Amino acid sequence: MPRSMTGFARIEEQQPWGQLICEIRSVNHRYLEPSIRMPDVLKRLEVSLRDQLRTQLSRGKVEASIFIKWDESTNQAVNLDVARSLIDLAQSLSQHILHPAPINPLEVLRWPGVLHSASLDQEAIDAAVLNLFTRTLTDLQANRTREGAELAQLIEQRLVMIQAGVDQVKIHLPKLQQLQQEKLKNKLDALAVEIDRERLAQELVYLAQKSDVAEELDRLETHLIEVRHCLKQKEPIGRKLDFLMQELNREANTLSSKSNASETTQIAVELKVLIEQMREQVQNIE
Repeated sequence: MPRSMTGFARIEEQQPWGQLICEIRSVNHRYLEPSIRMPDVLKRLEVSLRDQLRTQLSRGKVEASIFIKWDESTNQAVNLDVARSLIDLAQSLSQHILHPAPINPLEVLRWPGVLHSASLDQEAIDAAVLNLFTRTLTDLQANRTREGAELAQLIEQRLVMIQAGVDQVKIHLPKLQQLQQEKLKNKLDALAVEIDRERLAQELVYLAQKSDVAEELDRLETHLIEVRHCLKQKEPIGRKLDFLMQELNREANTLSSKSNASETTQIAVELKVLIEQMREQVQNIE
């Protein structure tokens, strides 16, 4: 079953030390491009979270955000060593600036690492974050799977319509070839000139070969079968489907160029429209 690369998931939960929020969104992308935003107090978890994303997802631009709304009762302590280092650095730089602005204590407190939560179990916080991230990622996958199933239905509808067009061309193909030969003979008869019957037979054979689209129709049907086979696979299939769309379009173009009747040309145009519609849907499949 295909999975879409588009999805969204968000989970909030209350912890003794505050509210924990995890949000993951993804859109289509040629490769997997993950990005994670989180408070500095959780930076040590980034490698583990990225590994989870790479294990569960294969393609898509993925943005994960983790927020902590600390409870008002949670004590906040100042890391004086970090604050002093920051102030010393600011004062050193101010010597090279004309009329420097005074150092704002509130700006110092906003600097990463200056404020930290006191008397909190960091291991418990880390465990809660990892658990919430895993659950949110599971919800995202479920979302992508549901949308992938809907995309598969849309693609299947167009596969049925393309097959109907191929069948229609096959039905009319012998008649179209016969009409083409009769049209050529009528033109020669209208010229009222002596012709070499053997050469005429050769030209008719050549004309029939040139306008024969049986091979293109066979390849179209083969590609349709392969697309259906891909839609049943569990692994990522987006790139393979994209390749098959290119091949389907190639055969439809050849069918159009070989067409010698308005009926076939119209069907070829309709096939290309359907293939383009599928290609647009395939761009969202992982």
